[in-house]
Amino acid sequence: MKNNHLKKILTKMFDAAISISHPENLMSKYIPNNQPSGKTVVIGAGKASAEMARAFEIAWKKKGYNDLSGIVITRYGHKRKCQNIKIIEASHPTPDMAGLDATSDIINLIKPLKKEDLLVVLISGGGSSLLVSPLKNISLDEKQDLTNDLLRCGATISEINSVRKHLSNVKGGQLTSFAYPAKIITLAISDVPGDDFGVIASGPTYPDSTSNKDALDVLYKYNISCSDNIYQILKSDNNETPKSNDKIFNNSIFNLIARPQNALLEAAKIAKNKNFNPLILSDSIEGESNDTGLVHAAIVKQVIKFGQPAEAPLCILSGGETTVTIKNNNGKGGRNTQFLLSLAIALGSVKNVYAIACDTDGIDGSETNAGAIMYPDTLERAYSKGMNPKEYLENNDAYTFFYKLGDTVETGPTHTNVNDFRAILITK
Repeated sequence: MKNNHLKKILTKMFDAAISISHPENLMSKYIPNNQPSGKTVVIGAGKASAEMARAFEIAWKKKGYNDLSGIVITRYGHKRKCQNIKIIEASHPTPDMAGLDATSDIINLIKPLKKEDLLVVLISGGGSSLLVSPLKNISLDEKQDLTNDLLRCGATISEINSVRKHLSNVKGGQLTSFAYPAKIITLAISDVPGDDFGVIASGPTYPDSTSNKDALDVLYKYNISCSDNIYQILKSDNNETPKSNDKIFNNSIFNLIARPQNALLEAAKIAKNKNFNPLILSDSIEGESNDTGLVHAAIVKQVIKFGQPAEAPLCILSGGETTVTIKNNNGKGGRNTQFLLSLAIALGSVKNVYAIACDTDGIDGSETNAGAIMYPDTLERAYSKGMNPKEYLENNDAYTFFYKLGDTVETGPTHTNVNDFRAILITK
């Protein structure tokens, strides 16, 4: 009974984090007060972009404005119905031909825009792989291989996107150049630690603060092998991304409409209402999922033993984007289940701790679950089934571990994305 009661609190906090970040609850605030004198075109890319487009279209029509048009790219399975905006599905996290063709269509759509026209750009997490237009002489195969290597090496999302931006025609602010001199309004849902505008979907409409050298440093740091073609491009001074002083950004506005911190604050309200003192550690935690689990476990033990930094009953909340360095290609998992299993192992026999870790887009890693829930008896139940938790952790197979226990969280696509959500309840 206690497990069920605390499970409901954990899932209610996760649901609240999703709701506060959902486009349908946000978009009406960002419709222009006056209809543009020219035409309005909507484009976008990301796992939440289709729902953003649907919500924007509804809010636009409520204003009584003329019809708009546009193209938005989202992940397979995340399509939403729009009347005037074309929704195209493509591959994530590895780009495919559908994304390549759709990006080409977007470029052709916005090239004719004039000064009196308005371009609305809807971006969210996942946009980096969906909005794909490799530089000349870089093949899609090369881009796919490099993307897979970057995703598996343990690099942070900022590092990965610094490479992506310097091998693209549209990332790192370069999409803006195709629409210049039209007015551009970007509406973004942040899924990146620190809400760095230039990192969200690789910042297609935002000035790039990174350089070719930064991208090269990432490849060297993680010992990633690329074609000579890619290395030569990154060593060249001729293809640097546009910076903040470029005129293409003179008529461009960037609005962050949802971010991880707001999701954590909303979850904190639920915790407080349920008599758990909320403690938000950070909305931008990065690093290995295993290490993040160890650190959270150490904080939990400090709370239990010394009442520091706060006393139980306590709810520890955190967000960000951890990484997993893949060691076993056959494992099924994601960074949130990996974190949760690391946490459970580190806590060992501690009996008064419950936790949830989920990706707010509803998909954690390679499977269909958003994440999982940990109970005080998680390890005990695993041992009773003949399961060795450490083996599952080492094999990057945390999904299978929690699936066998019946403790995965299944939501399907949530149509938003403010990154990882973690909540730990410590009872008296």
